[in-house]
Amino acid sequence: MSHTLVLLLFASAGIAYKQLTVGVPKEIFQNERRVAISPTGVQALIKQGFNVVVETGAGEPSKFHDEQYTQAGATIKDIKDVLASDVLVKVRAPIFNPDLGVHEVEMMKDAATLISFIYPAQNPELMDMLSQKKATVLAMDQVPRVTIAQGYDALSSMANIAGYKAVVLAANNFGRFFTGQITAAGKVPPAKVLIIGGGVAGLASAGSARSMGAIVRGFDTRAAALEQFKSLGAEPLEVNIEESGDGQGGYAKEMSKEFIEAEMKLFAKQCLEVDIIVTTALIPGMRAPILITKPMIESMKDGSVVVDLAAEAGGNIETTVPGELSVHKGVTHIGYTDLPSRLPTQSSTLYSNNITKLMRAISPDKENFFLDVKEVFDYGTMDHVIRGSVVMQNGKILFPAPRPNNVPVAAPPKPKSIKEQQKEKAAQISPFRATLTTAGAYTGGWLNVPSNLDFLCLPHLAVKENVPIVVEIHSIQRSFIQIKLSLLDKW
Repeated sequence: MSHTLVLLLFASAGIAYKQLTVGVPKEIFQNERRVAISPTGVQALIKQGFNVVVETGAGEPSKFHDEQYTQAGATIKDIKDVLASDVLVKVRAPIFNPDLGVHEVEMMKDAATLISFIYPAQNPELMDMLSQKKATVLAMDQVPRVTIAQGYDALSSMANIAGYKAVVLAANNFGRFFTGQITAAGKVPPAKVLIIGGGVAGLASAGSARSMGAIVRGFDTRAAALEQFKSLGAEPLEVNIEESGDGQGGYAKEMSKEFIEAEMKLFAKQCLEVDIIVTTALIPGMRAPILITKPMIESMKDGSVVVDLAAEAGGNIETTVPGELSVHKGVTHIGYTDLPSRLPTQSSTLYSNNITKLMRAISPDKENFFLDVKEVFDYGTMDHVIRGSVVMQNGKILFPAPRPNNVPVAAPPKPKSIKEQQKEKAAQISPFRATLTTAGAYTGGWLNVPSNLDFLCLPHLAVKENVPIVVEIHSIQRSFIQIKLSLLDKW
């Protein structure tokens, strides 16, 4: 099929799915173990009408074998045949292939469609190369973070995995349990974990750490994120400055100098108390902000662990070495930049789901593959998703996308009533602390106990007033305490 005919079909009615081949190459980026399409994803593409070719061994690092792809309906071919496909799906953006001595883009077919993480603002040279190839490019990192696009949001899928893996790695490098225990050998205090950033990764970290029994504290500049921390059982941390951190596309915006100074004081105080810190703060198109300084790290206890999920963008922690596991003054730093790739089977499965769902959504026609890219569109619609995702069409660079119409304006936070403030203050007293305080009052001396002991749930005891009672903490499990009461005298 000629180059001119391909352009014409894409510009009008599209091309029949049965005439298009989707290529799945093996990722060549260093230490990358993911693959763009799983065998289940192959089945979905074939059901849609595409032909699918997979490079030999492309799925092996993710535990997807060639036989599984063949059984799903794909054809196994070499790298040159795969890269020459009509639609190329990748995880990492195309790079120079040292084994072949040529850039992956140069091996692509003219006027092909590429679906991958691209980061167009950071890769202008790559965009120029793709433009010369008259490519159409869908950037998975540019999928708008709106409700209708949740099923295609690969950034959130990968962030969720990174947040989980961050806590697993922290636990692996921490010298104690996460959960608190009282054993015959002694008492083990729970680990204290601070999560900075309440996005998808931060919330995944908070949920994982809580499920492992740690005491979790969460900080974010956005009120909604703090509520999310609270819903997961983490203690939300705030500064005494009223300023909203809500930015565009689900990210936090850069804060004022006064706010930053206040949060740095908060972090410095927390570093003296916590055992583990996970940082996730990113600002699109900018270097990650430094939130934990060298003096803060040096103030932490020996054996503490910090995980910097922003390491690839420079890091939130001053002493992080991007891409490496390092130790500074007794504090272990996890600065890996490939956490999703360290769970390759899970990451590949979710990423494959994101791509196959996106391909069905952007081209809903049952017979032909066609992209209808519009310059005027409403916020949160499928037109918004398509225009945001397509960063290049037939060689023409379309990034960045224009602002959509009808962008919702966030309502200002409603001030809390005195009753609500009192209720929140009371809720901060845990059942453990409340019961322990009561137990202390009992053991401190004599207690005037009413003859009706309903409030102690012991109605079967018939005792007189001024009965001495011994209160013994019998067992502790999370926030529930069993109290054993013993009468000193029999009446």
